[in-house]
Amino acid sequence: MTYETYLNENNPKLELKVKDFGTIELQLFPEVAENTVKNFLSLINENYFEGLTFHRIIKGFMLQGGWGKKEIPSIRGEFKQNGYDNPLIHSRGVISMARTSDPNSASSQFFIMHKDSPHLDGAYAAFGAVTKGLDVVDKIALVPTNYQDQPKEKVVIESFKLI
Repeated sequence: MTYETYLNENNPKLELKVKDFGTIELQLFPEVAENTVKNFLSLINENYFEGLTFHRIIKGFMLQGGWGKKEIPSIRGEFKQNGYDNPLIHSRGVISMARTSDPNSASSQFFIMHKDSPHLDGAYAAFGAVTKGLDVVDKIALVPTNYQDQPKEKVVIESFKLI
């Protein structure tokens, strides 16, 4: 299902300020991925993301951030390989949890979809969506990167908080 299906005034709302780029507003969907949302909100409440970067940027695909400050315990993600039916599709603006090939390795890294990526549907724990600021996502996606998709200049998360 598309993220518009899950938009609800009662869902947690976040504001992500990216230095020199602008502000992105997101809404999280506990009904889709309760464990992932709970984990993400605990990191938000600790100000974990402040000062971290979007360390992997692939134009036409996604922006990845949240790697850094300390070792975060991993969680059991809500997606098909873990026996969970996550119906939220990875369309433009959706936020999802990054992980390794270990299905229970999600911790703090997340990615925001720059463009639709149906090959990720059901394989990663999608848990929310951008409600304002897709223009900021587009600006970040244009940042020059090296051969490992790392930005040549840091794209810094100034703040990430509940609103």
